[in-house]
Amino acid sequence: MAGGLSLAGLIGAASFAVTVMATPTPSDDSSETVMGAATPSAALLPMTETPRPDSPLAANWDRASLGVDSEAQSDLLNRPYSIEIEIAPGDTLMSVLQDAGIDRPVAYRAIEALSEVFDPRGLRPKQTMEVDIMPPLPNGVSRLAELRFHPDGLRDVIVSPEGEGFTATESVRSLTDHVVRTDGQIDSSLYVAARDAGVPVRVLGSLINIFSFDVDFQREVQPGDRFSLMFSEKRTDDGETVDFGSILVAEMTVGGTLKRFYQFQDDDGRIDYYDAKGQSVRRALLRTPVEGARISSGFGKRKHPILGYTKMHKGLDFAAPSGTPIYAAGDGVVEAAGWNGGYGRYIRIRHNGTYSTAYAHLSRIDSRIKPGARVDQRQIIGYVGTSGRSTGPHLHYEVHVNGRQTNPLGVKLPTGKTLAGAELARFERVRAEIEQQYAAIEPRTQVAQIVD
Repeated sequence: MAGGLSLAGLIGAASFAVTVMATPTPSDDSSETVMGAATPSAALLPMTETPRPDSPLAANWDRASLGVDSEAQSDLLNRPYSIEIEIAPGDTLMSVLQDAGIDRPVAYRAIEALSEVFDPRGLRPKQTMEVDIMPPLPNGVSRLAELRFHPDGLRDVIVSPEGEGFTATESVRSLTDHVVRTDGQIDSSLYVAARDAGVPVRVLGSLINIFSFDVDFQREVQPGDRFSLMFSEKRTDDGETVDFGSILVAEMTVGGTLKRFYQFQDDDGRIDYYDAKGQSVRRALLRTPVEGARISSGFGKRKHPILGYTKMHKGLDFAAPSGTPIYAAGDGVVEAAGWNGGYGRYIRIRHNGTYSTAYAHLSRIDSRIKPGARVDQRQIIGYVGTSGRSTGPHLHYEVHVNGRQTNPLGVKLPTGKTLAGAELARFERVRAEIEQQYAAIEPRTQVAQIVD
């Protein structure tokens, strides 16, 4: 845990709600009888809340009224029952345990033990916990037998009694990779079609990144175009999907042209995507540095919307809502970042000795973007705005070639790595294996979902 973090802060950090169904934990022999009668374990089932010492229910909690002798009462007192807790706004972990009948000092010690392996503030809405509770003693106080939950689907955490307190253990769940394939048709956008087909958000982000170098999503993609991808799921021994791996192959049919790219790790250990000839999909610059935007003004002469006279427009304008993230078009070094007259908030990045890009009218520049800072392709550098001489939220984007502003749509961008020799031969073997697996898997329109 981070230094200076108080336990009181941990206790009050997460919110919970308790489901009302309590389930007895079975004994070794569920048919056990006492004095010739079946032990009435089902008597605990109707309980929707544990009696507190000051409640009318506690006052009437007379075990003799169950009609069993003291030995049967003792057996009941030593059989835990389980409740399920679901995180929801309103309650704290401490109050939930107390509502379940756990005494405050006991709940405090349990949370203290839990905090050694997991920060309770990391609990998410709708996350569930299972709590085993020993039935209340005559004084109305329940006893905590065990607390179990999965923090992130990859781990199991258990809090159980030890001596006068509690101990917490954490174990990593055994996972296996399963390859799945998903196909779909685009009716409005790749994003909507892939989500409708059940592609998880994290996998979809990778899919868009792969094609962002080769496909102009604003102008080239049309209704009826198709996509397909094969990726891995990580599943537990009981078949639950808890995480996703990388995309092994991705394809799109755009305007009747098939584009397919395969994952490959080169001799330097870098993982990238290549076409069937071994040409990297990566380009020096992205086609568009802002997602989901439309071109509102092209490159060339136009009547200036504010000044009113015809003037050369030396870039592209992408209309997008204020606050939309703007990405660095390529790796490079920041040359300028700040206010620049009619450009408003402005960034210029040098990518190599030939290419630079500029971004104008931003609402905000990322705090890490300063002259001399290095940036990576697709790193967020700022946000769409309308600063400077502007009539509405948009990004003004320029590509400079040898210092001259050039039409971003017409510039011939340098390509990424081209495989050759032994490396190409190894890629061809990997590609053949991927294609064989890809052809053998039946596509499905829905894949397992987890919280993204």
